[in-house]
Amino acid sequence: MTLFRYLCCAVPATLAILMGVAAYAAPARSPFTTDPYPSTYRAPRSADMLIVGATILDGRGGRIENGDILIRNGKIAAVGHELKARGAQVISARGRWVTPGLIDVHSHNGVYSTSDISEDSDPNSADIWVEHGVNVDDPAFGAAMRSGVTTLQVLPGSKPVFAGRSVVLKPVPASTVRGMKFPEASPGLKMACGDGPKRKDGAPTSRPGEVALVRAAFIEAKDYLNEWREYERSGERGKQPKRDLRLDALAGVLTGEIPVHMHCYRASDMSAMLGVAQEFGFKIRAFHHATGAYQIAEELRQAGTCVVVWSDWWSFKTEASDAIRENAAIVDAVGGCVMMLADLPYVGLRLNIEAAKAAAAGRRAGFNLPPEHIIRWITSAPAQLLGLEDRIGAVAPGLNADLVIWSTDPFSVYSNADQVFIDGALRYDRSKPDESLTPDLYLGRPTAEGDMHVKESM
Repeated sequence: MTLFRYLCCAVPATLAILMGVAAYAAPARSPFTTDPYPSTYRAPRSADMLIVGATILDGRGGRIENGDILIRNGKIAAVGHELKARGAQVISARGRWVTPGLIDVHSHNGVYSTSDISEDSDPNSADIWVEHGVNVDDPAFGAAMRSGVTTLQVLPGSKPVFAGRSVVLKPVPASTVRGMKFPEASPGLKMACGDGPKRKDGAPTSRPGEVALVRAAFIEAKDYLNEWREYERSGERGKQPKRDLRLDALAGVLTGEIPVHMHCYRASDMSAMLGVAQEFGFKIRAFHHATGAYQIAEELRQAGTCVVVWSDWWSFKTEASDAIRENAAIVDAVGGCVMMLADLPYVGLRLNIEAAKAAAAGRRAGFNLPPEHIIRWITSAPAQLLGLEDRIGAVAPGLNADLVIWSTDPFSVYSNADQVFIDGALRYDRSKPDESLTPDLYLGRPTAEGDMHVKESM
């Protein structure tokens, strides 16, 4: 590790621990959501700043022309016109656009390149925590941040039916994954259906087999949950149930504390899994990929289940053959919850363009999708999905100052992220790329990072 990285990352974390602010949470009597690996991330100190003269898309459907944003103590203090702040650093954004930081809810950064994306030895890998495989030096994190992403959820892969827990991260340099973890963000449980989990070696070989496995697992989880509830009622007289890490995750789903993110493509598969969720009394928070979502848009809306979709990917597998470009727009039009899918690291560099393409298809079909509306697909909707809408996803007073200043309309292919702020700290300035912190992977490679910046700005 470089001395600069150590001073920026390790020393603040050490001081925080000594001060007691990063101590382990006291274990609850039920273990379903207690995080034994809490975040050690601490926002750096930042000066007060006043961004002036921007076209602001607030992430919640609002648009402000020639607007100002005041940042104090890492938070958004005010949004409006002709704001004043004595002593604040003034940043002119005239002719430019400002949005909330983008949120990638389906990333495999940190695990994709090292083949630690999933544990495929068992169709039920609900005991897996993907954070234990994250390589913090993966350059995909920095590349995503330079493209306007300020929060991302790293998910396990989709070969197991129960793939394990996700982790929500900030794409900032850190020595360990705990230094990147979004404080107190809830992990989700990744599940999968359809063609992906079907295989030999003890796994289901059919869709009915997948559904049967899921039902059997939740029957067992209900018994496990009842044991813990009885233990909690008994006080100190009761005998603590034997821990089971897989059942911990599934019991957390049943209590509503662990949201389910499910990999599904076909409409019939999604409908079948919504039926299982109803049978056992839990909610599927989002279907990812969901190429057939437009076929059951009303059913998804009634279930309160979001979709995380590509703009125009199909024909790479049979179950995606019903995909259409208007998918996101149709779900949105019935009042459903929509956001954009990255999945692959290079798609995560263009979430704004994914949204632009999906919206363009919707406009051609007759839907009204202005920029102030579609920005929600990559900001406030993902924030709500992750349960972080009170901290990120919008340009509003009191929220974290996760902001992007774009060179022009962010839904133009000619737009670049000029400046990226996370918790009010300027993490990237396109005019000064050499000042950005880079992963240790680039040590001794003086041209590699410069080449990456050039390629990303093309």
